[in-house]
Amino acid sequence: MKKVLTIAGSDCSGGAGIQADLKTMLANGVYGMSVITALTAQNTTGVTSVKNTDPVFLRQQIDAVFEDIRPDSVKIGMVPDEELIRVIAERLSNYNAKNVVTDPVMVATSGAALSDNKSVSALVKELFPLSALVTPNIPEAEVLAGMKILSSSDMREACRNIYEKGGCSVLIKGGHGEDNADDILYHEGEFYEYGSERIDNENTHGTGCTLSSAIACNLAKGLSVPESVERAKKFVTGAIAAGLDIGRGRGPLDHGYDIKTIYKI
Repeated sequence: MKKVLTIAGSDCSGGAGIQADLKTMLANGVYGMSVITALTAQNTTGVTSVKNTDPVFLRQQIDAVFEDIRPDSVKIGMVPDEELIRVIAERLSNYNAKNVVTDPVMVATSGAALSDNKSVSALVKELFPLSALVTPNIPEAEVLAGMKILSSSDMREACRNIYEKGGCSVLIKGGHGEDNADDILYHEGEFYEYGSERIDNENTHGTGCTLSSAIACNLAKGLSVPESVERAKKFVTGAIAAGLDIGRGRGPLDHGYDIKTIYKI
């Protein structure tokens, strides 16, 4: 069985962060492990508090995983502090980690800010060069590329800008677009477009976490970056279309929609 590590924040309500990542990994047939960067008090209506992990303890978590069960891929999500980013980059470099997927989480689905400008700068400088792929949404890509994104051509230009800064493949997620949810991937000098009809379901809490984790699962299995994105996109679309409705705000996806087992009865 392939092993995948998520390095991200905890969502106590279970819809995003490491909880969504681990559910995604189970659903995609890999062994999931987690390193927690922060504890959050949040639910479908918003984030009320964030408590960062101590940098020394963060390092100890990463070491504990790599020294025993080496991951075949690594997903990086919410890292709210510049010092924590440096710890992650140093340890992943030390272990020569492969198939790193970085989701530059800046704002929660509810609108709460989850990182500051120093953290964003450190992400680009420290983690992007170690990554096989980064997966910003449109607002995040606007910050990273330093430009407004209003069209698919803007998305392509932003992909190139981010690639030039980080040297890694770039997937800009189109869920914040006006007309569709098309994603654009820039990989090895080529563009790939993943079309998708917009699903009439506002319960999208944790969508970015789920997509990046699913991509990491597919990379661990040996699929190429374009193939990994395509399969992950289909998984997320199905999880949204399943229509799970939990909570008073923007609810989570149904990560287990495709798991068929007698224990669900």
